[in-house]
Amino acid sequence: MISGMNAHTKRPRTGTKTVLVTGFEPFGGAQHNPSLEIVRALHGRAIGGHRIAGEVLPCVFGLANRELRRLLRRHRPGLVFCLGLAAERGEISLERIAINVDDARIPDNAGRQPVDRPVVRSGPAAYWSTLPIKAIVAALRERGIPGRVSQTAGTFVCNHVFYGLMHALRRRPGVRGGLAHVPEMAGLERAGAAGMERETMIAAIAIGIEVALRTRRDRRIGGGATQ
Repeated sequence: MISGMNAHTKRPRTGTKTVLVTGFEPFGGAQHNPSLEIVRALHGRAIGGHRIAGEVLPCVFGLANRELRRLLRRHRPGLVFCLGLAAERGEISLERIAINVDDARIPDNAGRQPVDRPVVRSGPAAYWSTLPIKAIVAALRERGIPGRVSQTAGTFVCNHVFYGLMHALRRRPGVRGGLAHVPEMAGLERAGAAGMERETMIAAIAIGIEVALRTRRDRRIGGGATQ
């Protein structure tokens, strides 16, 4: 059992604030998506005195961000933690930056495949995550869970939602947010990729939320990349 898992299973108390955690429906012909499994498992829990609202987004350009904006209005969260799947990675990847481009290698679930289009016309080139990404990675590693800072969220629907989130949060002062990619579940990973146990991923995201709630200034530790 991963250390700290039991600390995240308390039921929320009346009057608690909300953390919005989103995952995605399956895409690319897959029958499952671990990000969906994680948000369903976390929904309704209490972490750091905050209620977790777990929601699933469609893997469709445009529609995903419209749904995300609706969820922001509905839940009025103080923190937003979006999740996506990076099946080729073997660790929890905290994304540093969202870029203003949709460039799809494969079609989304509605058959859309935009090429070199902005997520938001006239929007800035990029947004930084406002999650304490290095503190979260350090906390995961201290508990024996593989984690890293990632310098790219890709150009598919995950980055589309990450950028859309940060653009929307401009008008919500004090609300922080970002995106993490999770690996494939153990036993379902592709050849050459390392999977991760479902319960470990659930624990990892719970830890990430807890760290984000208590950490206002990120740790100043190395997390860069040479390529």
